[in-house]
This record gives sequence, C-alpha cells and structure tokens, in this order.
Amino acid sequence: EGPAIAALGSLSDLRALADGEIPSAPSPAPAGCIAAPPDLADLKGQPGLRRGLEIAAAGGHAALVVGPPGSGKSMAARRLPSILPPLSRREAIEVTRIASVAGRPSIDGALARRPFRAPHHTISAAGLVGGGSPPRPGEITLAHRGVLFLDELGEFSRATLEALRQPLEDGAVTISRARGAATLPAAFQLFAAANPCPCGHGEDSARCRCTAERIRAYDARLSGALADRIDLVLAVEQPSAAALAGDPGETSAEVSARVFDAREAQRERLGEDRVNSSMSDAEIAASAELDREARSALIAGHGEHALSGRGWNRVIKVARTCADLDGARNVGAEHIAEALSLRRREAP
Repeated sequence: EGPAIAALGSLSDLRALADGEIPSAPSPAPAGCIAAPPDLADLKGQPGLRRGLEIAAAGGHAALVVGPPGSGKSMAARRLPSILPPLSRREAIEVTRIASVAGRPSIDGALARRPFRAPHHTISAAGLVGGGSPPRPGEITLAHRGVLFLDELGEFSRATLEALRQPLEDGAVTISRARGAATLPAAFQLFAAANPCPCGHGEDSARCRCTAERIRAYDARLSGALADRIDLVLAVEQPSAAALAGDPGETSAEVSARVFDAREAQRERLGEDRVNSSMSDAEIAASAELDREARSALIAGHGEHALSGRGWNRVIKVARTCADLDGARNVGAEHIAEALSLRRREAP
C-alpha cells in the first residue's frame, strides 16, 4: 500500500489536513459525462496502419505516418490511447503531479487514462519543451506517460523538431536558466503525421504541384537525427470506396487485449512500466536473441535501408515487439522482416 493521497481544493482543506482531518473527496463526475475515447473499429480500409498502430502501442514505439489528406492519419492517432493500457498507480501519481504544477487538475476520471497532447505546428520550441522562470512544463512534459501527437509534421519549424531529439532519447528534458537548471519528466510516446509533400498529393504525380526544391526543403524539416529516433514509418494511401463501405475492423477492446499481453511479457523481462522501445543496448542483447535466419535478414536489410547503429537497434526493438505480439520467445526472421517493412516512406 502506498501513501494516502488527499485532494486539496483550498487552504482550508490544507489546514484541516494539518489538524488530522481528511478533507472529503469531490463527487465524481457522472459516468455519462466522461466521454469514451474513439474506437479503433472506426478506422476502415487501412490494415497496415492498424497493424502499425498495434505494434506502436505494444512496444511504446515512436511512429510517423506519411500519406495524403483523408488517408486516416489523424483518425489513427486519436485512437491510439484507446488501445494503450491504463496508467499504473505510479504513473498516475506522476501525471497528477505534472497536472498540478501546470495548473491543470485532472478531472472526469482522467487519472486512469494516458495524456494525449496535440500542439499546433506553430508552437515554439519553448512551448514544446518548456521554459520560463521558474520553469514551466511544456507539451512534452504534459504528455508524460501518454501520447504526443504532432500533426502536419512537415509544417513544424526545424528548430522545434530538433528540440525533441534529447527528450526522445532520455525521457526527460533539462531547462537551463541563469538561476540554475530544472529537469522535468518527458517519457512520452511520439506519434506524428505528415503529408508526402507540401501540397499533399505526393503519391499522385499528376496532381502534385510541388517543385523538387520545395519537396527537399519539406523533407529536410524531419532531420536525420530526429528520423533516427522514430521506430516506425507507416506509408498510407487513401482507402477505396469499397474498403470504407466494408465491415468495421477489430474493436479497441480486442486489440488492447493483445497489447496488454505483449506489455506483460515486457514487464516480466524489463521491469515495471518498461517497454521495448526503452531497452538499452545490454537489454537488447539479453532480451532480443536472434536466430540465424533472423540475423541474416537483419544483415541483408542493413544495406537496403542504410541503417545507422541506432537504426539497427531500433529494428531489433520493433522486431522484439512483433515477437511479443505473436507470443514468441525468440525473434524470428519474420519479425525482422516486418520491422524492416515498417521503416519505408512509400506505400506498398
């Protein structure tokens, strides 16, 4: 049993607590007032995107979805929280502390849900990572233990995207000021969406009006350093009318059951609140043993995908998640192949 937590709404409550009285808890919001998150069953005609979303949720992987408007990028992002496991007690306490510091008290039963933050592409680097004196949390800290959704990624300034590099690696951000430095938690899951080019019709050259120079400038905003910190790159196209008219896919409840089992396997290997995306090099060697065929597939993929050392390890982490979703003890060649396929920029 952890320490008791009391919600204090005023100085009178604090005085009562000091006198040994426990302030009464506020009445919970009626169940009907708590909006249910949108369901994954709504995402039709995108089996590859749905699978990528499941892998991202299972392993806590950063993902980028590239596709034209109307291909389901934003719809997928807003359904990611519906397949993530609820916050653990420790995570809920962390999220509550951040909300309190930011002056955003958690209400309507939100403690059981992971944060979902979607800042506009005009946000400054300081607004994203935090700043001020005293330091105030930015969007990445408000997304701690939850999802940070960056829509229209190509429209964010390069300086803003570069500010994400270290927090993505460390799970924390250090804000330095003249009076000292403050380190704030920022263990968020990045989910980003982008058009293939500024006009959005990159997959259809007959409709694309962008010059090669504009496309190069657009792609340059996703720097090599940041791209190497994204585990999954999912290329999608607009679904056909027949696919949209078809039956809905699996519900969030069905998919989240598999995600939960995969997370349990990771918890047993790595410890409480740990996921495959956070594995160190030593943990990769100990937890993601590759058979001969898997290693051969990875070596072949190294040249084709021009993997850096960090990229090599990220492929193994994603493959380990694919194996966890399959209930497999070891990482096989099929898991490596799937992980490599999730790094492509063009739709198949």
